[in-house]
Amino acid sequence: MVDGNFYNVRENVTLTQVAQVTSAVLTDESKGNEVVAHIATMNTATAEDICFFYDRKSKETAAQIKAKACITTEDLKQFLPQGVIVLISDNPKIAFIKLNEFMYAEKKPAAKIDSSAKIAESAKIGKDCYIGANVVIEDNVQIGDNCIIEPNAVIYHDCKIGNNCRIGSNASIAYSVIGNNCFIYTGARIGFDGFGFQLINYQHHRIPQLGRVIIGNDVEVGANTCIDRGALDDTIISDGCRIDNLVQIAHNDKLGRGCVIVAQVGIAGSCNLGDFVVLGGQVGLADHLNIGSGAQVAAQSGAMRDIEAGAVVMGSPCVPFKDYMRQVSFLQKNSKK
Repeated sequence: MVDGNFYNVRENVTLTQVAQVTSAVLTDESKGNEVVAHIATMNTATAEDICFFYDRKSKETAAQIKAKACITTEDLKQFLPQGVIVLISDNPKIAFIKLNEFMYAEKKPAAKIDSSAKIAESAKIGKDCYIGANVVIEDNVQIGDNCIIEPNAVIYHDCKIGNNCRIGSNASIAYSVIGNNCFIYTGARIGFDGFGFQLINYQHHRIPQLGRVIIGNDVEVGANTCIDRGALDDTIISDGCRIDNLVQIAHNDKLGRGCVIVAQVGIAGSCNLGDFVVLGGQVGLADHLNIGSGAQVAAQSGAMRDIEAGAVVMGSPCVPFKDYMRQVSFLQKNSKK
């Protein structure tokens, strides 16, 4: 059950409303005024709840549910017990997201500027923003409307942040331009020095990092992720990217639209990723690689060469997925001899 102390909960939602919100078909229209209290899993749903059933592998669990109602597909409804009110959806997963957004909302702070925040006189703050305790906003920063800057965040000089953005507590942003509707999670570090050094007379000399980080619209950057600014060219994160926690994106990297970068990925400098690339957890990319649009790299893989668009690869060094499985099969068979 969703805890109402942490979320705003819409109460007394009727099944007619559920059908409208999710574009599902209520199989028994006489039940339209029935009310559901919460969304729950099939295992935990009670007679007041609604649940979702979308995977045939869970048909035995579905046969035991005690929910008042269930959203499922035409093909799977046969596995539900008698007495459960059925709503039919072409895609119950999307229906779940829609109903979730309708019934629950994260509590957000009211617009205000905390008295402990340090904001430069030259900074420009948009309308209806929340600036939390001990936030530091330096000279010439521009922040759009309806933004939330959580406690202890630091926005360094001349950065620009668009409308409807959220900067998590203890995050730090420098040398960056960020678009609209972005969420930078707690502890992220964006726009700081790239890892560039030149060995001169047996000493490592720092190479000046003179670029920026450019983040598009509708981007999420996970907790404690680091995105380095470019050495000369900018580091670019394009619209719609989703970057998980504990990711390292090095200087001059360029991510196309809608890329998904999972936890603990490390991308070395000057890599170019096309649109909708997926990197699984703990993937490592060598520097100066080109990863084609739609490519998928499985978890814990290491890439040292370019990857073609649409390829699915795995292993270290990574190879096409089918080749990797053949290698594993060969080793398993021969290790037993």
